[in-house]
Amino acid sequence: MPKPVVPEEKRRRRRPTRSGTVLSEALIVETALRMLREHGSTGLTARRLGLALDADPSTLYRYFRGMDDLTLAIGDALIGQALEGWAPTGEWRHDLREVGLRIHAAYVAHPQAAVLTASRVTGRAHELAADEAVLDLLRGAGFPLPDTVRIYHAFIDQTLAFAALDAASLALPSAALDADEDKWHSTYARLPADRYPRIAEAARLLTARMVTSAYPTALDMLLDSVERQRDGVERQRDGAPQERAVSPERL
Repeated sequence: MPKPVVPEEKRRRRRPTRSGTVLSEALIVETALRMLREHGSTGLTARRLGLALDADPSTLYRYFRGMDDLTLAIGDALIGQALEGWAPTGEWRHDLREVGLRIHAAYVAHPQAAVLTASRVTGRAHELAADEAVLDLLRGAGFPLPDTVRIYHAFIDQTLAFAALDAASLALPSAALDADEDKWHSTYARLPADRYPRIAEAARLLTARMVTSAYPTALDMLLDSVERQRDGVERQRDGAPQERAVSPERL
């Protein structure tokens, strides 16, 4: 069985490490993020992390139950970075869009960490705060609870899915990433129109767009659908004839 994690107030080192560092959960996560950025996921081990912190690797288990627990803390830290300084303005669509863009940006800023954590559920403080914020925005906008949960599900999964996709590309070796992106110029832009008429007519636009993230476009499409659904709910409340709303699940 894994050892129980020692409470924060009891697990602090009474003395610094040999290099004068006082360990904390935040410092360990910050160091792990740096190691992931510099060496990738295969470079993050308890032994190497201990060396980077100038501490015995066993010391890490006073803060985390294991490397998987550290992985969850890293994912939660990314969400914390995304929400840092954010505050709702009262405009639900603007606020929801801002939260999505912030989360996506935080993950792609740390692509190796994002690949490890985007599919995980941490249950930690920052993740809970983000979930509470999104649900509150939707409930505050007047969505019934079942619709709120459905929209929340689509919103957060779309955000994390694009974060994982974009991060996976950025985590590639630079030569591989450059080669993938060059395909739009070296291959797609040169296809003969008689065999690939639709690709040929779109080639110029494809080469410009396909090397960027589609997340902002997909997010706006989702929010357009959500806004139409909200307008339908309001018309129903006012007793006006209701147009059929487009569910986010149909996107």
